[in-house]
Amino acid sequence: MQSKLYLPVLMALPMMAHAESIDIEKIEVTATKHTASVQQQNAAQAGGDSASVLSDLFGLQLRRNGGVSSVPMMQGLADDRIRIKVDGMDLISSCANHMNPALSYIAPTNIADAKVYKGLAPVSVGGDSIAGSIIVNSAAPEFAMDDQLLKHASLNTFYRSNNDAFGVNASASVANQQMYLRYTGATVDANNARAGGAFKSAGLAATGRGWLDADEIGSTAYRSTNHALALGFQVDNHLFEFKLGLQDIGKQGFPNQRMDMTGNRSEQYQLRHEAKYDWGTWQSRLYYEHTRHTMNFGADKQFWYGNAPGMPMNARGNTTGFNTQLDWLFSPRDTLRLGLDLQRYGLEDDWPPSGTGMMMAPNTFQNINNGKRDRNDIYAEWEATWSSQWWTQAGLRLSQVKSDADNVQGYNPTLAGMAGYGAAAAIFNANDKSQTDNNVDSTLLARYNPDAIQHYEFGYALKMRSPNLYERYTWANTNTMVMNMNNWFGDGNGYVGNLNLAPEKSHTLQLTADWHDAERRNWQVKVTPFYRYVHDYIDAATCASVGVTCATRTDGFSNLTLSNQNARMFGVDLNAKKTLVADSAWGSLGLQLDVNYVRGKNTVSNDDLYAIMPLNAKLALLHADGAWKNRVQTRMFSNKSRVQAIRNENETPGYMLLDIYTSYEWKKARLDLGLENLLDKLYFDPTGGAYLGQGATMVATIRQGLQVPGWGRSVNIAVTFFY
Repeated sequence: MQSKLYLPVLMALPMMAHAESIDIEKIEVTATKHTASVQQQNAAQAGGDSASVLSDLFGLQLRRNGGVSSVPMMQGLADDRIRIKVDGMDLISSCANHMNPALSYIAPTNIADAKVYKGLAPVSVGGDSIAGSIIVNSAAPEFAMDDQLLKHASLNTFYRSNNDAFGVNASASVANQQMYLRYTGATVDANNARAGGAFKSAGLAATGRGWLDADEIGSTAYRSTNHALALGFQVDNHLFEFKLGLQDIGKQGFPNQRMDMTGNRSEQYQLRHEAKYDWGTWQSRLYYEHTRHTMNFGADKQFWYGNAPGMPMNARGNTTGFNTQLDWLFSPRDTLRLGLDLQRYGLEDDWPPSGTGMMMAPNTFQNINNGKRDRNDIYAEWEATWSSQWWTQAGLRLSQVKSDADNVQGYNPTLAGMAGYGAAAAIFNANDKSQTDNNVDSTLLARYNPDAIQHYEFGYALKMRSPNLYERYTWANTNTMVMNMNNWFGDGNGYVGNLNLAPEKSHTLQLTADWHDAERRNWQVKVTPFYRYVHDYIDAATCASVGVTCATRTDGFSNLTLSNQNARMFGVDLNAKKTLVADSAWGSLGLQLDVNYVRGKNTVSNDDLYAIMPLNAKLALLHADGAWKNRVQTRMFSNKSRVQAIRNENETPGYMLLDIYTSYEWKKARLDLGLENLLDKLYFDPTGGAYLGQGATMVATIRQGLQVPGWGRSVNIAVTFFY
């Protein structure tokens, strides 16, 4: 009965669609774009996880992984199926477990604005994705208006009680009329998180490791530091800007992976030019990012296996990109957008030998050797404002994706049988690994505003995504240990790639109906249904189905590969707001409701799709009285019974959480307080993956069946000073 407890409540929520919240968060929404000035209350209490800052945006959810590496989800899709740009840089995760997603490269307090494009993403905001795009930017350049220097500074410190996360964020900028300089820095250190109750037995995390309480979520501690420097010059109608980003993650545990991040060091360099003319704008960007990523067993996972001290894994990624875009206002009605987008990505993923045994010695294991993924795109987009009621957009992007990799070797080519590497490496090396995909990205969108209280957007999108390097080039199918290391899903299974994968081809139909009062201050109801069919959807498959023989296992997990199949997805996002009291002696009061539902099916296997969030809703009571703002919300999730059988995905019961937030801002300071999961509810995260946070994660003592739990009660406090 518990698993069904909240389903009737959730099903009743859409009947409250005429409720709507007070316009406190200043979110501008269209069918495809959801734009928000990032709420400092969220950023101050984010604990270093930038993705969590965006969790309040309409229709966007998170798949929580490491402490600063949550992965956004939209319309049931995540990871590489969403194009994410950070300050214009199209970054790629350089890790066999995707521990360093794009949003992990910017600190929460450095995010000034975010744009989320769901489903019908314009071709100008990036291709090579099928779900949509997320564009995150730091503060725009700001110059002085007179001879006086323009100076800003802020200092923030925060604490989260659940995992003892303590962090400091600082920023300072100075500018005259021609030049500006800005620095931002952020550091955070956190221990393991705790669930809302015991979900396992207390005891040693692993042989020779420390003690974990019954409610302690193993492998969730982390430590991260980010620095960013921006220098800009303004000359007449031209802006020149240089940005430098530095990241050093000293550690980050992953409760749904068999390994942990032991280091992630990255440098990002960017040069940008923007020119404004009477006829439009022209902007160009050149960027380079270099990542050195290391993994091994963290503090809660067994380190010694026989005579092997750990299993070091190294990845080095290099991304070079150039993009230029011309926005030509060639008539009062029409805007033409032309662009060129180039990217060169290189990856080295190798694992040094460990110990003197035959399994992990004497050679370096080459997981991906000299991997390359180069993309060349051109696009055109036409916008037309036909009248005060009608607006259209049509775009076409042509993309060529070339990928390749060199020959590989295992730890020990002489090791025989299903534990060996030699035969699998020989088969892989004998194949032609060069692949060229010619992809098409097209979006047709129309907006109709019949009057001041109605707003409709509808359209169609064809999107294509080429496989990433891990999907194509991971090769070791005869050894469970190695297959376990290639898992960017958090499901505990082992994977081997497939050289024959074709690009995914997605067809999406989407409508947004937005009803509101004329001033958009009293009430609003917005509903976005969508339907998507993906041909050649890349999904898990048995090894035998593609003619590969993989090692068998007895721990409840599976060794799998990937193949092109087909998938169907449909769902709806509903958002409603209502001002209950406006401008009274006690301030303003309002309600906000968000409901999300997605259904996904593999139409070839008739299996459900993996990591689909069940029916869920968030109902919030908002209060504002001058500088004082409050939010009381409940988050409700139905039971997750539609799970993917081939991945042994766990079912989860329904649950309801209660959160309270308050903030007060003075002229030079702000205090933020939050109580999350106030009732300390024990629940299991529907998309959190299999719990692998402790123990001997490389052997069959870790059994399938336990889902990663959600976090228990946390008292969060943040103090920010401004200058």
